[in-house]
Amino acid sequence: MNKVVWFEIPFDESERAQKFYKDVFGWQINHFPEMDYYAATTTDTDPQTMEPKTPGAINGGLLKRDDTGKNPVILIEIPSIDEHLKKIEQNGGKIVMPKVPVGNFGLYARVEDTEGNVIGLWEKINPNSQ
Repeated sequence: MNKVVWFEIPFDESERAQKFYKDVFGWQINHFPEMDYYAATTTDTDPQTMEPKTPGAINGGLLKRDDTGKNPVILIEIPSIDEHLKKIEQNGGKIVMPKVPVGNFGLYARVEDTEGNVIGLWEKINPNSQ
């Protein structure tokens, strides 16, 4: 079974969105200018792995709204993006953003399900295999 490991919330105005999530939910927001991405820490996180300490909890990010992400997106961790992209198309889904590397962390793609919902796929890169 593949689990939800991250979320992304699109914004039109970054400062307004950051202020909202900080003030309303107490989230810590960190900007990564090289990716123009804002990581949202929603739960206590292990500084070594950057993963939540609480089982079942997830963190996420804020990013500029675009055609592939007009609404919030959940990311599902899978063992192989390539295999899942094939499965998605075979089962009536569509690729809306092809696989891209995210630093040394993993691979990411966005797909549309049969109901028109956009979801993200996340393939973690094993640091021991590099």
